[in-house]
Amino acid sequence: MQHKDIIQSVALKIKEKLNSDCGGHDWWHVYRVWQLSKSIAEIEKGDVFVIELTALLHDVADWKYSDGDELAGGRIARSMLEEYSLHNQTIDQVVEIIDSLSFKGAGVDTTMKTIEGKIVQDADRLDAIGAIGIARTFAYGGMKGRAIYDPDIEPFLHDSFETYKKSDSPTINHFFEKLLLLKERLNTATAKRIALKRHKFMEQFLFQFFSEWDFDMEKFKENLNS
Repeated sequence: MQHKDIIQSVALKIKEKLNSDCGGHDWWHVYRVWQLSKSIAEIEKGDVFVIELTALLHDVADWKYSDGDELAGGRIARSMLEEYSLHNQTIDQVVEIIDSLSFKGAGVDTTMKTIEGKIVQDADRLDAIGAIGIARTFAYGGMKGRAIYDPDIEPFLHDSFETYKKSDSPTINHFFEKLLLLKERLNTATAKRIALKRHKFMEQFLFQFFSEWDFDMEKFKENLNS
């Protein structure tokens, strides 16, 4: 099979597998990461075939859906790719990126070794911020039965993957524990430029959220009369 045919075949399999997810890790998340990865690669270069395969397979078995097993995605991706006539080096590269891709806590180093890994990681992280990132965060929090916000529970910057995996803090805390940190953890200049507007939108959302949470009616009346 030609590369384009393999890509389309893998895309169809992933769409079928993830189409029913309601926690923000569905087919359309994968689709956005796939398309954004290709767009970033147009500027940052890299092996586009590896980039596309990795983007399509990066959430085939996310650890959050696999009892915390961070290597589940790589194993399943390898099994799927072995159905095609691909070089072992290509499969190994895709699996290595998938196994290293995820954010694993504020104090955990997840630096990617290759430009291919950097591009897909950037695309995945860009889809975790901005308007879509906000929507995905609350979708996942609702699916997990988490509170939207609890002022008595402070955000915690996890220094290990084990503590990060065990976290069940309110959804708003996730912004401070992960999402607001992503802008400074992007790899490519292209992704960093895209992130600026998305990051600012999250800050504006949080400002509005907390202003509504601690709504001051007297101040509101004063503004009306001024």
